[in-house]
Amino acid sequence: MPVYTCTCVQGSLTPDVKDELAAGITTIHSDISHVPPYYVDVVFAGMPPENVYVGGRPGTPLLINGWARRGHPQDATTRLALALAEAASRTSGIPREHVMVVILASPARSAVEAGRRPSRAGP
Repeated sequence: MPVYTCTCVQGSLTPDVKDELAAGITTIHSDISHVPPYYVDVVFAGMPPENVYVGGRPGTPLLINGWARRGHPQDATTRLALALAEAASRTSGIPREHVMVVILASPARSAVEAGRRPSRAGP
């Protein structure tokens, strides 16, 4: 039940790029975390250009915030973040220096999906 929110400037990603990016995020997470692809959720949030800044100036970054249950090894989480950043830059055409990936973790017991706690509760 990982959730990835991709925040960008409205119109900076075409529907085709979003499709490709969502598929890439799903595949990467699935491969590294060993979960079925249907567990992975990807959401896109487009912000008006006047609301997005990089270094105090208007910019067009791609910010990817991921949530996963706590308990994954740190080296796997680091590999995941690096792979997602590379795929996001390649897919979107947004330069690597304007792509940020943050993976946040909390106990699985803190989440509910389809009205119940995750079956692989972990720590």
